[in-house]
Amino acid sequence: MPLSLVRQVLLLLGLAFLPAIGQAVYYRGATSWQHPPVDSAPVSVAQAKDWGDAALWIDARAEEQFAGGHVPGAMLLNEDDWNTLLPKVLAVWSPGRKLVVYCSRQTCNASHEVAERLRNEAGLKNVFVLQGGWEEWQKNNP
Repeated sequence: MPLSLVRQVLLLLGLAFLPAIGQAVYYRGATSWQHPPVDSAPVSVAQAKDWGDAALWIDARAEEQFAGGHVPGAMLLNEDDWNTLLPKVLAVWSPGRKLVVYCSRQTCNASHEVAERLRNEAGLKNVFVLQGGWEEWQKNNP
């Protein structure tokens, strides 16, 4: 293999990796698998149930999962249908209510993402994420 061809191959490989290297430098320390979401407002099933009617339950799972079972009275609000579902949630929400967002399990990030959007985009206060999600609800409500 001629020397110029080896240089060309190495140059092309270097250029191919340049965007990945740039992204790694730019996003260093921000990889999602190293830093699980940290909520400012986690809530247990028992605490949320104690709120009674003051709690508005928000299911952040897919529509199929919601249809298969959900917290009684919960409303569906997920990332996929955000623009369609948010007005329905806002129609029943009032400033004194606490929003309890949940998804499938403790490791599910959908509830964290929906809670963050409710806080930041909708400007709502008293938004909580249910610890353990739907799995924890089922354990406490057989």
